[in-house]
Amino acid sequence: MTSLPRDGRRARGDVTRRRTARKAAEIATTHGLDAITVGGLAEATGLSKSGILTVFGNREQIQVAAVAEARRIYRETVIAPAWDAEPGRPRLRALVDSWIDYLLQEVFPGGCFVAATSVEYGHRVGPVAESVRALKREWLDLLEAELVAAGSAHPTDDAFRIDAFLVAGNTRRELFGDDDELWRAKALVLDVIGSSSEAAAP
Repeated sequence: MTSLPRDGRRARGDVTRRRTARKAAEIATTHGLDAITVGGLAEATGLSKSGILTVFGNREQIQVAAVAEARRIYRETVIAPAWDAEPGRPRLRALVDSWIDYLLQEVFPGGCFVAATSVEYGHRVGPVAESVRALKREWLDLLEAELVAAGSAHPTDDAFRIDAFLVAGNTRRELFGDDDELWRAKALVLDVIGSSSEAAAP
């Protein structure tokens, strides 16, 4: 008999956690993680301040949860759709396609979460900064691993170029409101993918 109320509270807590984390991640892409406040989240989600604080405890925990939610969404919308492709060049091309779709579908209102938060927390320490840093590192490690599979002679450098072009495409699209910046970035990234494997060929 007593398990039902506990289960109900747990379910409500899970809903509060997910809704709050998602909205916080959305805010982070337009105003930054530092702009997240309990009051602002309560207003944006329709949840109570006390309900949010019961689940998270403080603002820092919300910020960390926002990064975790963004990671979940990134893996679901960018990485998972590309995972059936053959490792190496086919998967890299598929990752680029799904990354472009992720922006065109406006999963986040301010473009790519990883790009938006990496600059904001570039020189900081603490749990939020470490979460942001780990998310970016995970993406770069994935690119490098696929470039190794593609036969790149310089996977770290090529991953740097790919990431730089994608971030620039995101930034310019958000700044100028022009989707052509994404197609420009895609073309430049595909050149990197092609030339890196050609350079490694005997």
